[in-house]
Amino acid sequence: MTVAWILKDKGRHVVSVLSGTPVTEAIVLLEKNRIGAVVIVDEQHHVLGILSERDIVRILATRGIGALNEPVSQHMTHPVSTCSEHHSIDWVMNEMTNHRFRHIPITDDGRLAGIVSIGDVVKLKLALAESEAAQMRQYFAAG
Repeated sequence: MTVAWILKDKGRHVVSVLSGTPVTEAIVLLEKNRIGAVVIVDEQHHVLGILSERDIVRILATRGIGALNEPVSQHMTHPVSTCSEHHSIDWVMNEMTNHRFRHIPITDDGRLAGIVSIGDVVKLKLALAESEAAQMRQYFAAG
């Protein structure tokens, strides 16, 4: 199963901002969209970095509230691990687990084409497990 399967279900819309956007504006977008990360892109939608809730906590702990007026480019995580829609879900899970992040931007020809969160992966894995369990129950009931 590939990332394309998740994108087919959730869509390809990604909340993104340009690198000069103040951190405060990114925070407003996180809250407004009820998401955990915003992708930082250039004018051609190439992925430059990502700013997550974890990054914001780090900013506040190390730099204080004044840093929230600085551009996201000064605080984003970069370089960012990305993948294509052809990568397997298992690869994405391993990447997220090994590097301890919860969002991975999806790119197509270097441009932002979607995003997958750990919640998306868990949702798909649970649906697959429930489907397999139902098939097993049906198999044993018929036998």
